[in-house]
Amino acid sequence: MPTAKKPTTKKTPAEKPVKKTAPKPVEEIKEPVQAYVTPDIADDDGDDFSLEDFKFDKELASKPDRYFEAIGRRKTAVARVRLFTRGEKQFLINNKPYEEYFKVSEDQQTATASMKKMKCLDKFRITVVVRGGGRHAQAEAVRHGTARVLVDFNNNFRKRLRKAGFLTRDPRMRERKKFGLKRARRAPQWAKR
Repeated sequence: MPTAKKPTTKKTPAEKPVKKTAPKPVEEIKEPVQAYVTPDIADDDGDDFSLEDFKFDKELASKPDRYFEAIGRRKTAVARVRLFTRGEKQFLINNKPYEEYFKVSEDQQTATASMKKMKCLDKFRITVVVRGGGRHAQAEAVRHGTARVLVDFNNNFRKRLRKAGFLTRDPRMRERKKFGLKRARRAPQWAKR
C-alpha cells in the first residue's frame, strides 16, 4: 500500500530566513599615542609619585604627530619616508642615524642630497624605512623619497628639485636573464674544437 506524501509548500522569497551578519570591526590604528604627563604634587619623600599626582593633558595626547609621507624607489629598493613637523630634529633610516646606516660617505651624501639642496636637513624629523636592493640603490631610493616628501610639504620646492633630477624615478633596472644564456646577454663560451 503506497504511503501518503506530505504536501510540500514552496516558500516565497519573503518567507525565507535572512542570515544576519555582524558588521566587521574597524581596525584600530596600532601607532602608539604618547601621553604627556605633568606631576602636580610630589609625595612626602620627594622622589615617588602616585597615580593621583599625575594630570593627563588629553588635548596633547589625543593629537597624533602630523607628518607627510612619500615613497621613493630605485632598482628593487623601496624607501617609505615620513617628514614630521614636530619633535626632535633628526634623520633616521631603519631606526638608525643615517651616518650609522650608510657607512660610506658617498651613500650618506646621496641619501641627504635632496634635503641639503633645500637647506632643511636639520629642520625636520625624518624617518625612513627602506627595504630591498643594495646600499647604493637604497641611498638613491631615500633621496627620491625625501625629494617627494619635500614637495608634499611645500610645492614651491618642486622646481629646484626637478632641475636637480631628484624627483625623477631612475628607470634603469637589471635586465632579466634569458633562457639558453648565462645572463641577460652573456652566451655560453663557444669552442671551435
